[in-house]
Amino acid sequence: MKTLEDYKQGQVLLIDKPLTWTSFQVVNKLRWAIRKAYDIKKIKVGHAGTLDPLATGLLVICTGKMTKQINTFQGQEKEYIGTFVVGSTTPSYDLETEIDATFPVGHITKEFIHNTTKQFIGKIEQFPPVFSAIKKDGKRLYEFARAGEDVEIKSREIEISEFEITDIKPQDKVLELNFRVVCSKGTYIRSLAHDFGKALNSGAHLSVLRRTRIGDFEVKDSLSPEDFIAKLRLNQ
Repeated sequence: MKTLEDYKQGQVLLIDKPLTWTSFQVVNKLRWAIRKAYDIKKIKVGHAGTLDPLATGLLVICTGKMTKQINTFQGQEKEYIGTFVVGSTTPSYDLETEIDATFPVGHITKEFIHNTTKQFIGKIEQFPPVFSAIKKDGKRLYEFARAGEDVEIKSREIEISEFEITDIKPQDKVLELNFRVVCSKGTYIRSLAHDFGKALNSGAHLSVLRRTRIGDFEVKDSLSPEDFIAKLRLNQ
């Protein structure tokens, strides 16, 4: 049973972020629940690594003094699973925006797909999506993108230690590729989808994303926000 002092001294909470929730919504929900459960005005709560609203999976949430460890957790290796759709692209590289172009996929073989993954293993240069929260000149990149303004984006070095296509599903005029990736901090899986499509002489976007691991923390050990709050109430 956790006490208020436990949360103040610092806890690491593993939460399975629901689809469409922002990472900040999860943090705010848990902070509110802890404050209400212990009748306190404030407590430090933060997350170690943002997940896009259209992604699900592991969020590492820190409370109290453990918030000082957030940067350490953010720097750890991450694992993702999900789906690329090859044969069409979107401006955001995922389902946040509508399809803006279609491409042929008839030339793409299983061998071509699996061989292409090798291009992305190791240290590589990656351009973040223009629809991202990275700041430039005091504004988020997505603010420029939504306003239809062009903005210069610099590439950054990332590292992908494992990248595999786990299933290939031909659909109507597109290919759905299930994947697993193990990568460094700062890797955009949306950008990986976009670049992978180009490498296949086609186009691609991300349709499903789930974070399964951060360092030694695994999503199988996590709770939904609702289950955490229910557990919190039981402790009272």
